[in-house]
Amino acid sequence: MSSTQQTSSPKNQTLFIASLIILWYSSNIGVLLLNKYLLSNYGFRFPIFLTMCHMSACAFFSYISIVFIKLVPLQPIKSRPQFLKIATLSVVFCCSVVGGNVSLRYLPVSFNQAVGATTPFFTALFAYFMTFKREAWVTYAALVPVVAGVVIASGGEPGFHWFGFIMCISATAARAFKSVLQGILLSSEGEKLNSMNLLLYMSPVAVLVLVPAALIMEPNVIEVTISLGRQHRYMWLLLLINSTLAYSANLSNFLVTKHTSALTLQSFVIKVGRDASSYSFIKKTIDWIPSQASIPSVMIEFKCWDYRVLGNAKGAVAVVISILLFRNPVTVVGIAGYTMTVLGVVAYGEAKRRFR
Repeated sequence: MSSTQQTSSPKNQTLFIASLIILWYSSNIGVLLLNKYLLSNYGFRFPIFLTMCHMSACAFFSYISIVFIKLVPLQPIKSRPQFLKIATLSVVFCCSVVGGNVSLRYLPVSFNQAVGATTPFFTALFAYFMTFKREAWVTYAALVPVVAGVVIASGGEPGFHWFGFIMCISATAARAFKSVLQGILLSSEGEKLNSMNLLLYMSPVAVLVLVPAALIMEPNVIEVTISLGRQHRYMWLLLLINSTLAYSANLSNFLVTKHTSALTLQSFVIKVGRDASSYSFIKKTIDWIPSQASIPSVMIEFKCWDYRVLGNAKGAVAVVISILLFRNPVTVVGIAGYTMTVLGVVAYGEAKRRFR
């Protein structure tokens, strides 16, 4: 292989990863802003039906991408108990997504993201009581600014709404609960599923739950949706784009998680060299690498750090874009609270990694 090919390969991979990250940001921020626009500004006040549209799209596109395109290998459900576990996760997932969409009717996106950033607090809480998993006191101490930041942001939020706040907190807690519950229910090697296969099985169950819920709790949804479709020529297109972005957000999240590890490992190997002496020197230089660590474990450490930074940056980008688009008023106190929460999340992740 020529030196030109060796040089171009990392460049092509870097370009591919950059494209994935752009897709990840665009999908997540796009579906969030479109949800807000439809639910608050467009007159489409049916968060349960909107979530049902999202889950329908996820079910359809997951089936196409796994069964026909074979994006990832199909992992079949092996037993009835495994299916019941997945169904349970699906119901919790529905509650989380519906709660988040309901909150967008009453809260600006910026404050919604600030509250959503407290997910690690609820994850640690549920892990403590459900799995009896204990962290170092430094790790729990890092959660103090996470909660304090939201309290400060709440006091400085001009558009604060109690019901919206309760729904947003509930959605955040449900998201954390689902994460911990998934680790408990699908803990055996034979039952573990990657995120795309899990979405394939959870989405149809979610649709079956959401259809009757929408018809009962939003009884005029069909009539109003058809009426809005006649009044606004782009109504159906917006719903289609919104639902497609919901799947794209899940897909890009999976792909970014999968591929950033390979890029990080490759960059790491290129920098330190492939011989053992270079790697040993790096382990002595970078104090957080365990003495027994191998390159794959270092790759995971880098991956977790990079992914955490990307996730926090995504939230900040969503806040800035939402303020520019919707022009909701913000205060210095609100910005300070959100910043404190994000810094607390970063500190929590770092403490959890160092003191585990």
